[in-house]
Amino acid sequence: MKTAVKNILQKIKSFFIRLLKLPRFNLASGIVCILSFSFTFLFVLANMDLGNELDVNPDDFEVGQIADRDIIAEHTLTYEDKEATIEIMDSRKSLVPAVFRVAQEITEEVLLQWSEFCDFTEELADQEMTAAEKVDLVRHKYPRYFFADTLDKYFSAADSETYKNAGLKILEIILSNGVFSLVNLDLAAYNPDFIELLVTPLERKNIDKNEIVTLNNIIAAIELAAETDYTPIDFKLIASSILRPFVKENAFFSQLDTQLRVDDAMARVEPVIRTIEKGKRIIRRNFPITHEGMTELKEFHAALEVTNTDSRGISLLLALVLMFLLFILLQGKFILGKDLSSKESCLLFILIGVYIIGAGLTKRLAFPISDFPVSVFFPTAIIVMIMAVFMGTRLAVLMAITMPLGAYFSGFYDSYALFFSLVSGVAASTVLNKAEKRMDLLKAGLSVAAANCIAVVTILTMQTALISKYPLMLLWASLNGFVSGMLLLGLLPLLEHALNAATTFRLIELSDLNAPILRKLFTTAPGTYSHSIMVATLAEQACQDIGANALLARVGAYYHDIGKMENPSYFVENQTDYNRHDDMAPRLSATVIRSHVKLGVEKARSQGLPTDVINIVAEHHGNDLIVWFYEKAAKLEEAVNSEDFSYPGNPPRSRESAIVMLADVTEAAVRTLAKPTVTKMDKFIQHLFDKKIENGQLAQSELSFRDLKTIKNAFIKILAGYYHSRIEYPKQSENKGDAQ
Repeated sequence: MKTAVKNILQKIKSFFIRLLKLPRFNLASGIVCILSFSFTFLFVLANMDLGNELDVNPDDFEVGQIADRDIIAEHTLTYEDKEATIEIMDSRKSLVPAVFRVAQEITEEVLLQWSEFCDFTEELADQEMTAAEKVDLVRHKYPRYFFADTLDKYFSAADSETYKNAGLKILEIILSNGVFSLVNLDLAAYNPDFIELLVTPLERKNIDKNEIVTLNNIIAAIELAAETDYTPIDFKLIASSILRPFVKENAFFSQLDTQLRVDDAMARVEPVIRTIEKGKRIIRRNFPITHEGMTELKEFHAALEVTNTDSRGISLLLALVLMFLLFILLQGKFILGKDLSSKESCLLFILIGVYIIGAGLTKRLAFPISDFPVSVFFPTAIIVMIMAVFMGTRLAVLMAITMPLGAYFSGFYDSYALFFSLVSGVAASTVLNKAEKRMDLLKAGLSVAAANCIAVVTILTMQTALISKYPLMLLWASLNGFVSGMLLLGLLPLLEHALNAATTFRLIELSDLNAPILRKLFTTAPGTYSHSIMVATLAEQACQDIGANALLARVGAYYHDIGKMENPSYFVENQTDYNRHDDMAPRLSATVIRSHVKLGVEKARSQGLPTDVINIVAEHHGNDLIVWFYEKAAKLEEAVNSEDFSYPGNPPRSRESAIVMLADVTEAAVRTLAKPTVTKMDKFIQHLFDKKIENGQLAQSELSFRDLKTIKNAFIKILAGYYHSRIEYPKQSENKGDAQ
């Protein structure tokens, strides 16, 4: 368990170490990358939303003035019509009723006072005193409440309990509908027809303004409420005068509740959104400026000011994202499956800069042509295809997505331009997968053109465009793809030589055995030539089996021993009966043998071979020891420095270079086997591999033990076929085996 956890932690640590590994630049490439990035960043910063600007000031125009020029919307703008929205909000606010709340404590107080009055008068009725005395006592307790004749009529009632209940009913009706306090209130801003009454938290009523009860019209309200069947007729005659003194205002204006209703109504108002389509003439020359045109002009100007303010922050954020992206990309094998050279890193920065700046300039130049997506006029495909050729499909796909997004966030692309460039870029990143001839570039351009046409049809369908718009846009889309292929065909040789890159097309050309230097190798060192062909066959098959670059390995094997052309007779494969080293000191022999690596690198450079091929020439022996001459010198000398008998190169730093090293030593060593059976070759090759591992020659190649096993099996399969006539199969007689 502890071991498993330790392994997991080690893998996590290794992951972050590789992630944070800084890319290596030389001074020149570093300066180029910094300048390219800085120039691109400054361009984006200075030209955010390029072409969307209206170079006008709304203060230069007035409604009714005759316009001296056309002002055209250079992009689609959606904005909120604030004036219209405010008008709707004012209209909605005027429909909101003023909200009043019933003070239940006042209602209860009024009902209680009426009940107490009725109880008091009932007690007086039971006492033996004159009517005048009863009236005096009531008026003494309730001063200025009642007139004497009203009390006389009240005491003359046969059933005081009936009066009490009738009064309670009438008061409840009036108070439940509210007796409103409207002093110093201006309700003109609210609903003109009714108000809202909150009787209880769960009970609401809408009261018509014409039916509002106040203390000014309370008499009429009491009389109206008394017109019911349960009110005694004689009580109806005194209801208003006997109940009026008890009635109080119990409905009061609630500013908080009313404002909440207003806020809710305002929240329900949808902003009035208006759209100005791209290409619309906001201001028309020689025509009076309308109020609508002036409003749209102001909205464009305001949007531009906001854009200019925010674009700097967006640009800075974009720059930081781009820097992080490039940092990740430059991690080489961890992300891309390969290391980027300094020249490739420079090319990457330059291409990104060309793309972003080109998109911005095209935005300005393309607008007068038509209202088509900007990216139709800008060849995204050529940038992506260059990346695919020089830096691989994986990086090309990644940049085919990120570069258009960068142009989009910079304001150079709209959504349609982004869609077109994504389709075109992704198509361009994949069409060169199996391309081996330069004419395949034209076919790739046609494939991109087809993808562009599909993107255009999709865009026009989304826009519900007229049929008449299709032909011209399809023509531009087709030209975009085809011209990209043509440009790549013309630029590729220049870039190949500038970067000295091992592209597929250049490697195909270098693999031609009729190349002058290979013909010279054939005539001057035929044994080395045959050896190189066999090494190439072994290396190519092994690379195919483990997923490495088989074409690079084959070409590297063809040229790995070109340094032997200077002194071919000093190498065993070119010797017949006489070995020159028999008459030479071992130290001198080692010097001659070692020199072929240096001479080979010099010839490779003079021939302008790609850097990857030159690396194979320089590394195909690594810094291994020339054992034969070292041991011979050790017998003749007391102290021998092993460095004097070691090859001057570095151990292979790529899988292809390591495989060529293994193929080289395997092909040469197997020649020495007598009757090389499969079993003998398996053990012998494994021994050779083990020695290379032991001497540290494969430490930097990133070949795994599984890869080495696959490579060994590939070598055995080819060598077994080559030496078939000499292989002795199991259970086969020696004579029969010799006969084969």
